[in-house]
Amino acid sequence: MLYRIVFFLIFTAVGYLLGLKEGLMYQGIIWGAGVGIIALIIDYIFSIVGVGMVIGGLLGLSVGLLFAKLIYFPLMSVFANIDGKYAPVVFNALFGYSGLLLGLRAGKDFTISNLVNSFKSRIEEGRSTIIDTSVIIDGRIVDVCEAGFLEGSFIIPQFILQELQNIADSADSLRRARGRRGLDILHKIQKINNIDVKIVDEDFPKIKEVDAKLVALARTVDAKIITNDFNLNKVAELQGVTVLNLNELANALKPVVLPGETMNIFIAKEGKESNQGVGYLDDGTMVVVDHAKKTINRQVDVIVTS
Repeated sequence: MLYRIVFFLIFTAVGYLLGLKEGLMYQGIIWGAGVGIIALIIDYIFSIVGVGMVIGGLLGLSVGLLFAKLIYFPLMSVFANIDGKYAPVVFNALFGYSGLLLGLRAGKDFTISNLVNSFKSRIEEGRSTIIDTSVIIDGRIVDVCEAGFLEGSFIIPQFILQELQNIADSADSLRRARGRRGLDILHKIQKINNIDVKIVDEDFPKIKEVDAKLVALARTVDAKIITNDFNLNKVAELQGVTVLNLNELANALKPVVLPGETMNIFIAKEGKESNQGVGYLDDGTMVVVDHAKKTINRQVDVIVTS
């Protein structure tokens, strides 16, 4: 309330000073006070009906008056016998009032937060990613996300959850372990700060294959697919869906080793050929070392030959 009084006094003082220069002191006070009262009325309207309704009403009124102008002149040229004195008033009143009502209704639910959220969701829509069962069970997706290489929204459709549940309930012990691992991986992904996991109900009942459902969902929500499945990769690309394959990523990140370079490696077991030893790089790449049978279970320096 105090700031309203201050603004009113400021408008009145400005009117007084402007009027004083022209020798119209009292008229300046009246004009300044009048402008201040109008500003207070506008502020009161905003506080009662909300910014959204005011903006919607003004836009609706403007559009309505514009339509009135666009329709008035063609009609007057056709119906020349209509009294042109009152026709503009009728058209402006009719279309202006209609536009005002529509604008008020449209702006009723408008808020700045809704606008920001809508804009944010549109930005994030193109960043959404669908992950398939193979990637979830594989588990490497967790490390990739925690390293910050993936962020945004991960979409998990219900039919993927159902597939994981079916695998976890399998009578086969290996499949059951894989299914439970997949469910554990999902829980880990949900706890990653830069990932927002969204469970969606879209099922596409007319489509039977899970891979086809994934492609249909990706096209519907404009999302990428992360998979390890070669066939799904090719089918999705043929239908214009962007696919990220973790196996391709792993191959791209393998260290490049040139002949003649030296590396330190742990010899884990005996090789197939005579006197060979086998070791592994950090990424799991198998390295066959000649003349290394005697160094099994030891860390040795080797020279790359090919």
